[in-house]
Amino acid sequence: MESLDVVFQQDPSIVSRNIAGETVLVPIRRSAGDLDSIYALNETAARIWELVDGQRPLRAILDTVIAEFEVAPEMATADLLELVAQLEEVGALRPA
Repeated sequence: MESLDVVFQQDPSIVSRNIAGETVLVPIRRSAGDLDSIYALNETAARIWELVDGQRPLRAILDTVIAEFEVAPEMATADLLELVAQLEEVGALRPA
């Protein structure tokens, strides 16, 4: 489990696009086969993606999510850590 003090940055080989009101992450590296690896983000996940800037620790991102969305701190923490783990696993995020 990640510490809330870790700072992440977006991998430059992943771009985000807003398509019909939905944020998607698209890999721009490697081959056309990577198009199977397009990820759609819900509103909260898209906001977290925006906040990952290589400067803010997860704790600051968590505080913003709690302030902007009606979510209990415990649920927000669990969801943030799960999302970060998933994005790190697919190579979209990496520690700064």
